[in-house]
Amino acid sequence: MASSTAAVLAACTSTDESADQTSDEPNIEGRVIDAHVHIWTSDTEKYPLHSNYKKEDMDPATFTAEELFGHCRASGVNRINLIQMSFYHTDHSYMLDMMEKHPDNFVGTGVLPDVLDEKSQDPAEMMVELSAKRCYAFRVRGGYRRQDLEQPHWMSHPKWDKMFETGAEHNLALSFLMNPGDMSEVGRMCGKHPDTPVIIDHLARIGANESVKDEQVDELCGLAKHKNIQVKVGAFYALGDATPPYTDLLPMIERVVDAYGPDRCMWESDCPFQVQDPHTYDDSVALIRDHADFLSASDKEKILVTTAETFFFNR
Repeated sequence: MASSTAAVLAACTSTDESADQTSDEPNIEGRVIDAHVHIWTSDTEKYPLHSNYKKEDMDPATFTAEELFGHCRASGVNRINLIQMSFYHTDHSYMLDMMEKHPDNFVGTGVLPDVLDEKSQDPAEMMVELSAKRCYAFRVRGGYRRQDLEQPHWMSHPKWDKMFETGAEHNLALSFLMNPGDMSEVGRMCGKHPDTPVIIDHLARIGANESVKDEQVDELCGLAKHKNIQVKVGAFYALGDATPPYTDLLPMIERVVDAYGPDRCMWESDCPFQVQDPHTYDDSVALIRDHADFLSASDKEKILVTTAETFFFNR
């Protein structure tokens, strides 16, 4: 009887240990979402470039949806938030066509006309129009260096208020391609419009072409008080040492995740730039998946899957 009881206990212990080991692994198999990818095609007859660009400006010459799948699927990434490429300006035809062709894989982030452009469609109206086509965020550029905008409050134009109001009303995000110098103005507008979803791309480009500066990380973490700001954690190829496996970025990432929580952080590759030699797609995934030891399995699942899933796909 004693030996039988011991065997049962041993079996239970073994099962418990196995469960513990399993629970320590992120549940991300085939579920990872890439929150930031640009695609474009060399077919400029069907999809003409904006007048500001020439075909030789396209570098690489092409990065189609099919080329993207060739990189991302090996890393278990099947769903992607596409970012309208600047080559096309506000003509979203190629991105929307690919979203229609691959509806289970793609949603989109559109590009809006500049607030000073009086000849184009009103940006807020375009937000609503494109949201019906599954574009749920809209990329806007920081403006703290622009001489044609009021400084330091470069978002003082009334169109910005309308865009923030539209975002709040329709649950559409303003996704900022910004530099550290833009953070104070983004914070001002988030305080004025606290219900508007806002996404900060590329960790606010802290460490772009230079070392990561603690005071800039402090400021980015300070913006976490605005509860509708989310942060894209990626573009590792361009930040800090910009060398795989990018572990020099882990202290900044740890601080940002601690400030915002993993449910307000989403991983991004920023392809195709992430897959230019010597960088690879999996290098970017691996920094969070394999090297960020300060993250729990649940944290990794949120950053790699559910934060982007909740905002972009579960609507």
